[in-house]
Amino acid sequence: MNDWLASTLGDWFADNGRDLPWRRSGTTAWGVLVSEVMSQQTPVGRVAPIWTEWMGRWPDATAFAAASTADVLRAWGRLGYPRRALRLHECAAAIVERHGGEVPSDVAALEALPGIGTYTARAVSVFAYRRRHPVVDTNVRRVVARFAQARPDAGMATTAADLRAAEELLPVDSGAAADLSVALMELGALLCTARAPRCGECPLASECGFLASGAKLPDAPSRKPQRYHGTTRYVRGQIMALLRDSTAPVPRVAIDGVWHEPARREEALAGLISDGLVDALPGDRFTLPG
Repeated sequence: MNDWLASTLGDWFADNGRDLPWRRSGTTAWGVLVSEVMSQQTPVGRVAPIWTEWMGRWPDATAFAAASTADVLRAWGRLGYPRRALRLHECAAAIVERHGGEVPSDVAALEALPGIGTYTARAVSVFAYRRRHPVVDTNVRRVVARFAQARPDAGMATTAADLRAAEELLPVDSGAAADLSVALMELGALLCTARAPRCGECPLASECGFLASGAKLPDAPSRKPQRYHGTTRYVRGQIMALLRDSTAPVPRVAIDGVWHEPARREEALAGLISDGLVDALPGDRFTLPG
């Protein structure tokens, strides 16, 4: 079954996989690492142009570690969750210090780097070095749950059981296993989606446990979509945009103009300062760090 799965999904991916810049020949392990950090909670369509610009500017960890914090945050732009940029900066410095500027291939060494968790460590090891490890994100959990376990979906977070279930599907050959890992992820992103799976187009339909069961997906959650405009995260983003666009320290009166509620504005600003994303200067002025 594993060989059939790898062959079938490999053929499908060759014809249908998205042409993402970090999947192209010649992408380094550093490029894969950057793509994975940028893609956390951010659609790949928004990531691709920023990743391309980023790699042209900082093609390796050594170059990026030498960048100023302000330049890093400006280049991060509107990807969101800018603390990821600071952690990536810390990660690059650790790669230079511990590994001579080369991104390690070992999962344990990757997990020991700042900001690198279970998923990212395995993704870099598999996608950059073609090692045999389960790479499990939300899409992979869903595909494995439906195909191998006849369940409508997996849980909200990756567990050790999810890693074992994915690993059981991998071929013995590490290169083939790496190819299957990216294809499973792509299938979940494009066809085996959470609410509207396109089973009629799925190459695995004939062997899918959930499809064979005849069960139906549960009704979508009834909770309302989370509001973003006007939240503290939204105001944080507005303040960061103001500072990124300025070449000089910004006075408080300018920050007061980004949002009309003083309490929300102060909460956002205080959080940015506490997170190390904004420096407060004498004279009630503010700037990006560094």
